[in-house]
Amino acid sequence: MDLLKSIPKVDKFIKHKTFENCSSKLITKVAKEEITKLREDILNKKIDSFCQEELINKTLKAYNQIIKPSLQKVINATGIIVHTNLGRSLISKKSFEKAKEIASSYNNLEYNLEEGKRGERYSHIVKTLQSLTGCEDAIVVNNNASAVFLVLNTFAKNKQAVVSRGELVEIGGSFRVPEVMTQSGAILKEIGTTNKTHKKDYEKAINENTSILMKVHKSNYSIEGFTSEVDLKDIIEVAQKNNVIDYFDMGSGHMIDLPFGLDEKEPSILKYMQYNPSLLSFSGDKLLGSVQAGIIIGKKELIEKIKKNQLLRMLRVDKLTLCLLEEHLNLYLKNELDEIPTLKMLHTSIKTLEERALKVKESLDKVCTCEVLQSSTLIGGGTTPNKKIPTIALSLEYKDFKPNKIEKLLRQRNIISRIENEKVLLDFRSIQEEEIQELINILTEVFK
Repeated sequence: MDLLKSIPKVDKFIKHKTFENCSSKLITKVAKEEITKLREDILNKKIDSFCQEELINKTLKAYNQIIKPSLQKVINATGIIVHTNLGRSLISKKSFEKAKEIASSYNNLEYNLEEGKRGERYSHIVKTLQSLTGCEDAIVVNNNASAVFLVLNTFAKNKQAVVSRGELVEIGGSFRVPEVMTQSGAILKEIGTTNKTHKKDYEKAINENTSILMKVHKSNYSIEGFTSEVDLKDIIEVAQKNNVIDYFDMGSGHMIDLPFGLDEKEPSILKYMQYNPSLLSFSGDKLLGSVQAGIIIGKKELIEKIKKNQLLRMLRVDKLTLCLLEEHLNLYLKNELDEIPTLKMLHTSIKTLEERALKVKESLDKVCTCEVLQSSTLIGGGTTPNKKIPTIALSLEYKDFKPNKIEKLLRQRNIISRIENEKVLLDFRSIQEEEIQELINILTEVFK
């Protein structure tokens, strides 16, 4: 009982100088919880003594754990440029600086400055997308999954949407095309086989209830061997002859030609637009290299119908997304592609990557064993499935530590590496040039 009597009162305890810079409301809550735990431990005879200094330290630690931001900066040393778990594409700093001023001020999000009346929020990106892609009109929603759902709900509710069996994909987060189609109200009509679909399959499937011929990007996988699929150009031709809509869910989508021959099977948005499609949709935060968004471009009359769908209000994007996306698309228009981190990483030469790896190796040679290696990596984010690109990596060995232990040590310092062939690798394809010195400093501390 004497021990219980020695437990400090909450109101006096929180006045300790250690807590003077803490939020009064939060430190009171945390202190109550810690003191309650202490009292229970004494009553349950788990402890027979306690130190007030230890109680102060526990309380402060619990307080700091609460206020510590959960979302933190990491160094992506996996080599995967569009890493879904690490935030996908990096936002251009140039775009962010311009967007910051607009987003932190009142702005003309839905106000027409010329006419002095209510405007449309989507108008801010339409002109840019028209100039960039040659589309008639455009609209932006919160991601490409939303774009797919909205298109199908607008044009194929209780109507038939024709899709190749080889394109009925499931991507991350259990996003399944057949289930999305069902939820949208569309009636799925599968054609072809898993490995082969022909133009005649689309032609035979069309009936009086057909609304859309849909093509879907095979994110995260590819079919090799005895295969064939129908080009978008041919699908458009069939759709136009039969007075139905053609729609391509491009998944990632990219605006310019990709290096390493990646364009061979995946043409750019600009190349597909030469076929004059009805509708295309693609992600903003993958190979486009911008903010999370689902971008729909195509015929004006179709976009106008999408705008009238009541679901649009639930899926619309805010001022910050529109501002960042507009600034980002302007980088394409002005040909300032080096300002787009995703493209810059993708186009960085092997020689440059090797120079950066050697710089880190030279700094670490005295504290751990390093080796510069030629390797390969994936772009990530469901883009260019199974297509690897060349890269340079630095292997790390330290004392008799197993790879998993080294990987954990790095992860605890917010360096995300990868393990390959029983070696911990730092892949320089995804490490930013301005992060090199920070990387050296952290690794030197870890291996000291």
